[in-house]
This record gives sequence, structure tokens and C-alpha cells, in this order.
Amino acid sequence: MPTSPSLRPPVPPTVWLARGRHVGPAPQDALLRHLRQLKDSGAIDDFLDPSEAEDPVDSVGSEGSGDSGDPGALADPGELVFEARWRVARTVTVRARLTLAPGSDGGQEWVLAAEAERPWDQGWPSPATMFWPEEPDADWDHDAATGLRLGDVNRLPSDDKAMRRVLRDAVRGSWAVNIVVHEAMTPDARGQLPLARLLPAGLRHRVVEHRAAPQQLRAVNWALRDAGVEVPRGGAIVLPGHPAWPEYTSDDFSVRTVFLDGSEPSALIDAVTRYVASPRPFPDGAEDAVTALREQWRLLTLEEELARERALVAMYAEALDAMTKSRDLYREAAEAAHEALAVYRENAASVPATPPPAEHPASPLRQLTRTLERFRGTAKSLRPTPGTREEGDAGPDTSER
Repeated sequence: MPTSPSLRPPVPPTVWLARGRHVGPAPQDALLRHLRQLKDSGAIDDFLDPSEAEDPVDSVGSEGSGDSGDPGALADPGELVFEARWRVARTVTVRARLTLAPGSDGGQEWVLAAEAERPWDQGWPSPATMFWPEEPDADWDHDAATGLRLGDVNRLPSDDKAMRRVLRDAVRGSWAVNIVVHEAMTPDARGQLPLARLLPAGLRHRVVEHRAAPQQLRAVNWALRDAGVEVPRGGAIVLPGHPAWPEYTSDDFSVRTVFLDGSEPSALIDAVTRYVASPRPFPDGAEDAVTALREQWRLLTLEEELARERALVAMYAEALDAMTKSRDLYREAAEAAHEALAVYRENAASVPATPPPAEHPASPLRQLTRTLERFRGTAKSLRPTPGTREEGDAGPDTSER
């Protein structure tokens, strides 16, 4: 069961999150090739090759990145971890971690978490383009939940059941920002271009655009009734994520009119930007990705390695000091116990043995009672029994008759 939004922390403003699917062959080769090109051009400072990170000491790049040696930092079996570091606005460092793992229904699923040293500016370059090559019809830019393309126009299926499934997956399972745009009339060539191209660079690979044909408005709103939102005729709406947060309202993130004539949809761009900047709770699995980025980071600079080693030395010294104090306390307690036992034994040997307590003398009344009972027993033994003659009592002589 999904966790309640009130129990989930919001996504930090410094974090950039995305999850997608690579549907082509050799995604690892595409990643490494692009990372090397960006490092050679100076677009990124350094990156971590997962094949080299398996060594106990890793040194990718001139800055001396290294493996932390922490077993918890290793990826799950079948999962590859790529790390990259670059700077934006000249001085702000961005650290990003991309994991690549086999998908449940084919292809490779990737999860990307990036964090900057200050709140994220959507005008900064997309972290996705720091790992993946930005090419037409690329294999990597598919949403993991819906399979639809990121930053492209995705027309809703004409079949109502298939449409409901797509929108349900978009609301419940996608990390992307899903927007539904209704075409009041069939647009021209300029109106058929994706709206994501007009978004800031940091949003282009986080948006899935669904297009509803003019005749699909009623079916779309019927499919969205469980989400509690509706698409205005000729307008657009940013769908709530899962879990939705209490502050979300359809009025705040819907646009009454979107002109599909090639002009910039400023109202829709504002709605998407406000949606991303709002305190949304973590989607399923996203909090683990951010935790791994912070706690299992291995692409360290020389200064970071030195600080890390100093922290380890301080931690070991503190643990050794605690063990020494514990040993001393144990030894003092043992010595005190031995001394107490010796004193007890000495005192026990010097005290004479006490005789057993004498019986209490019987009371005079009890002695008199016992004497009377003894006399009464003697009197009973002297009393003649019936049929016996006392000595000297002559009975009639029956010997001669």
C-alpha cells in the first residue's frame, strides 16, 4: 500500500530526479562514450566507470576519484552505477548518480538523482544530458511507467480502455511531470511540435506531454475522474503525482487556453515550473535513490578523500578511547569485587560457630498434663476385667458333686 503523503518527506529543492527506460542495445556503451566526450570537453569534472569502480582503489580521471571501500556502496547484482560531477554557475557543484538495471518487461531501466549545493535552478543543464547523448529518436528517453517519450508529443490512444491505462500509469507510477493538452481543433505543423522544447533546460527531460484529440475530451475527463481533475476544453492540466499532496488543486495547475500555434505557452510553463518547485512528497523509490547518492558516493576529489580519511581516523580514535575506558572500568569493578570477597571470607573465618538454639522448656501445665496421662494409663492396666476372680475369692467347689 502506498505510504501516506503526510508520512513522506518532500523532495528537497536541491534535488533533481528522473526515471526512464532505455529500449535499445548497449546502454552502458552509450553512457561511457558520452561521459568521456563531456570530460574531454570540460563539460563535466569527472565521472566514475562502474567497471573500474570494482577495484579496491579506483582512480578515474585526473582528480583522483576513489572507491570508498564500503561494501554497502556496491550495487545490487545486475545493477550498474555511474557517477558524474560538474559545476553550474561556475561555482556550484552538482553530483549525480545514475543506476542502470534490467527492466521487468525488457530493456534497461535507469534512475537518475542529482543534487546541487544550492536550490536547483531549472535553467541549468539537464542532468540527463550529462549522462545520455541528446540525439533524435534516442533510445533512453522513455518514461519508465508509461513507456512514452520524455519531452515529446504522445497522442492518447483512441481506445478508451488503453487511454485509461496510460493515464492511470501516468498518475500512479511516473516520476515525470505529466501534462494533458486538449486540442480544441486540429493544430497546424507548428502546433504539433512538443511544448517541452519551450521549457527551461532542466525541465525538458522531466515532462511527458499527452495530447488529446478534439473528440476525446469527454473520454479523457472520464478517465481522470479517479484523480479528481478535469482538462479544460482547449486547455491543459498538470496531473497530480502519486501520492498527491494536500496543497494540490486542479485550479492551481490547470490552464484554460493553450494556443497551439508555435507561440510560447507562458501560462503552461508557469504551471509546470510551480508544480516542480512545490513541496511534493517523494514518489515510490525516489527517496532511496537520494539516500544512495548521499551515502554511497564514491567519486571523491583529493580534498574529499583527505577529509574522509580524517573523519575515519577520528571515528576510530573515539571508538578506541571508548573501548579503553570500558576496559578500565571493567578491571576496576573486578578488583573491587575480589577485595569484597576476600573481606567477607576473613570475617567469616573469625566468627565462632554458634550452637544450635536450645529447645524451649515445656510449661508446668503441660508437664502436669503428661503426668496425669501416664497415671491414667497405669490405672487402666490394674483394673480387673469382667469374668476374672480376684485372688482369695473362693468360688463353689465343683470338683465333687
